[in-house]
Amino acid sequence: MKYRGRDWIESEICLIRELIKEHPEKSRSFLSRVVCERLGWRKPDGGLKEMACRVVMLEMERDGLIEQPARKQAPRQIEKRTQKQVPDADPGEPIAGSVTELTALRLEPVIDRAKSALWNDLIHRYHYLGHRLQGGAQIRYLAYAGEQLLGCLAFSGAAWKTKPRDLFIGWDAKKREKRLHLVIDNSRFLILPWVKVPNLATKLLSMAAKRIPADWQARYNYRPYLIETFVDKSRFPGTCYKAANWIYVGDTQGRGRFDRKHEAHGKAVKSIWLYPLSHKFRENLTQ
Repeated sequence: MKYRGRDWIESEICLIRELIKEHPEKSRSFLSRVVCERLGWRKPDGGLKEMACRVVMLEMERDGLIEQPARKQAPRQIEKRTQKQVPDADPGEPIAGSVTELTALRLEPVIDRAKSALWNDLIHRYHYLGHRLQGGAQIRYLAYAGEQLLGCLAFSGAAWKTKPRDLFIGWDAKKREKRLHLVIDNSRFLILPWVKVPNLATKLLSMAAKRIPADWQARYNYRPYLIETFVDKSRFPGTCYKAANWIYVGDTQGRGRFDRKHEAHGKAVKSIWLYPLSHKFRENLTQ
């Protein structure tokens, strides 16, 4: 069985059943931690993949493979949580002109609660996908020109399986499973609606591509070699990515990122764009 991009053999599923049987009074968090320790399932930075393991165990339970102990508390309703309103996210004065006229153009990493709340509210208000809490590795940026807020970006973990991307890289399923963490996803990109500066999006993408490898290295202790992104074809042509030298490799099939059973049809078809972060990206991803 395959869950979260990992093949699970029968002996491993039996191990999970035995651990549940041995610790019927323990929480699901405790069990996922022990499973990771016993199987050596770790992130590239050495930490246990506890959150991914909890999701896997939940999916296994839904598929009838295991039966977990009752929850110690009701799950949080994350999607229904009221988004915190931040005054700095209110619409500002129009910003226009050429990108060369913007002074002190910079990307500022989101590293404190105040900036995080601002980033979340901007995405919630002005991005068509809205804001949803994400787990796993990620880096978010706010874009400024001096003190003027222009937009925001986010980079996070890559999709498990995307045929056009995987063919472009040239890896098989086993190599993808081992090296997928070296690919990251530009999961959000927003220019604020009152900012009307031609070529700004292309400029910010280029700035982000230059600094994300070092920032990722500093935070997670490894460097990514490729960025991917998915552009809704019904909304955007992907012009800014093309102008920033990203490579179009094909389209999705209208299924979600985590669709294992090929059942989630009906989602928007998206164009797939890639940006190599090293001229040896294939060597580093397939070695």
